[in-house]
Amino acid sequence: MRKYIFLVLILLPLTFYGQTSMNHDWANLNKYALENKNLTPVSKSVVFMGDSITEFWKVNDGTFFSENAFLDRGISGQTTPQMLLRFRQDVIDLKPSIVVVLAGINDIAENTGPISIEQIMGNIISMTELAKANKIKVVLCSVLPANKFYWNQKMQPADKVIALNEMIKAYATKNKISYVDYYSAMVDDTKGLQVKYGEDGVHPNLDGYKVMKKIILPFLK
Repeated sequence: MRKYIFLVLILLPLTFYGQTSMNHDWANLNKYALENKNLTPVSKSVVFMGDSITEFWKVNDGTFFSENAFLDRGISGQTTPQMLLRFRQDVIDLKPSIVVVLAGINDIAENTGPISIEQIMGNIISMTELAKANKIKVVLCSVLPANKFYWNQKMQPADKVIALNEMIKAYATKNKISYVDYYSAMVDDTKGLQVKYGEDGVHPNLDGYKVMKKIILPFLK
């Protein structure tokens, strides 16, 4: 009897956590599911795939998306493996002509655990290959400058951001893919985001998004 009770006590937590893990929407696949379902695909549309920097763009400057019929598919806090997991439903199935990928800063912050720069780049390449296989033009963006994370202060991201951007640019150049350099226009002398473009050191304010809009638009016309 005691052995039976002991076995139950061991298996119960494993069952509970297993169910929790299976039921958890790790990549937030449900966030845009209904909106995607009700959306009429536009052959010349542009989808912006990314994290909070992309998601908050529409919040700060919604007319940029509405006036140009662009679609915002950013999700705050996301890393590249999460974006890769939802890439089919939030990009490919919408049948856009262009996808703009801005990703990597949350990987560097280790939001979903430790990951190397090479692994981050691998996920970006996988998204690119999926898009190209479905005849969607890819625009790859540099990660914005950051020399600190207010939610993970032990990290020192500045040099990793530079290294990842160099890899993205080299891959884009080699494969004749458009590369958008936000970094050079927004960095300060400490390898961080200029305060006038974003007070928390990571997320752009309206002025920051205006700079980004000016840089990206020529690639979308």
